[in-house]
Amino acid sequence: MESVFAAAGLLTVAALTPGPNNLVVMQAGARSGWRGALPEILGAVLGGLGLLAVVMLGGTALFELLPAARTALAVGGCLYLLWLGAGLVLGSLRPARPEAAVGPTALPAGVAPLLGFQFLNPKSWVMVLTAVSAVQVGSTGAALAWLAALFVLIPSVCLVLWAALGALLSGALRRARVRAWFDRAMGLLLVASALLLLRDV
Repeated sequence: MESVFAAAGLLTVAALTPGPNNLVVMQAGARSGWRGALPEILGAVLGGLGLLAVVMLGGTALFELLPAARTALAVGGCLYLLWLGAGLVLGSLRPARPEAAVGPTALPAGVAPLLGFQFLNPKSWVMVLTAVSAVQVGSTGAALAWLAALFVLIPSVCLVLWAALGALLSGALRRARVRAWFDRAMGLLLVASALLLLRDV
């Protein structure tokens, strides 16, 4: 059970610190309010559970057998995050129409896109692989059930907080110039998080 508490601590830190999921959910909260970001939150949580299932059903063994597959997945995911971040930055440099100040962005939105996004998100893979390896040695079915529950509860709470932060900023983001700077900052943060993850590949 101690390993489950350790995994909970790791999961909390990973879910609270800035990363691709948090930035996407914050963007959705800024666009539609925290309730409007619920589809993105649901997609991220379901995707995390999907990753957890893949890893618990043998994904770890596959990566041990084919280390190049893990590297390719990590590099591909980082390149995808770099592409998303660059899209936000470049989009923010175009002259914005006032009515489009809080319009759609290059980031994925909705349940299905966010669910799929988890499989391309290197931070999600690192979080799941680390949590499972912390719990799996001598783990019981109860410990694994607790881990699955934590993968629902902790990210849900943290992502709602990020969506609420986005909703708090939404008034200011209705101004085209502020929105452009916000998108630029979000894009640069996404690029920075991708580069940091790429460094550890």
